[in-house]
Amino acid sequence: MSLKRPAKDQPENFEFNSSSLEAANKVISKYPKGKQQSAVMALLYIAQKQNNNWIPLVAMKYIAKLLDMPYIKVYEVATFYSMFNLSPVGKYFIQVCTTTPCMIRGAGKLVEACKEKISENESELLPDKNCSWMEVECLGACVTAPMMQINDDYYEDLDKEKTLEIFDKILRDEKPKPGSYRGRINNEPENGRKTLMELKNA
Repeated sequence: MSLKRPAKDQPENFEFNSSSLEAANKVISKYPKGKQQSAVMALLYIAQKQNNNWIPLVAMKYIAKLLDMPYIKVYEVATFYSMFNLSPVGKYFIQVCTTTPCMIRGAGKLVEACKEKISENESELLPDKNCSWMEVECLGACVTAPMMQINDDYYEDLDKEKTLEIFDKILRDEKPKPGSYRGRINNEPENGRKTLMELKNA
């Protein structure tokens, strides 16, 4: 895994807006007095959502002060977990799983779609800063491979054509429907198969 580095261009100020502060205080209130630092991951996530999917250094300092903890400890958490972005990723952040199950089922075609529609290079913002993409390790949806994550949503059972259609929508600033693109509900077998029921009645 490559070292995560903060963006070169950093904002000078950051603070939670009213809705983010309300959410942060609600999380903090769940911890006993003196244990508020345990809320750091949740607060980093709130900051990321407020700040267009990435966390600037001033947000880490703000959270450190809010939780009464050393800034370096907040920085350590933010740089350790892959779900935190330390540089701009765009309004739509596309993560393509290329671990073995997805790769076997055609994840390479999804990467091709990213290169054709978004950018030849990973983590490169479009000129309008609308979106960027990157390859990631397992996202835990092996049964519905190949798949990708856009912001908080999973898009599963994909092929190149369906992936390009999804990209066309986000490039028009429309939200595509998440879930299976072969009509499955959750992880159910395809074609309405009831394998266990069939075995029971055999």
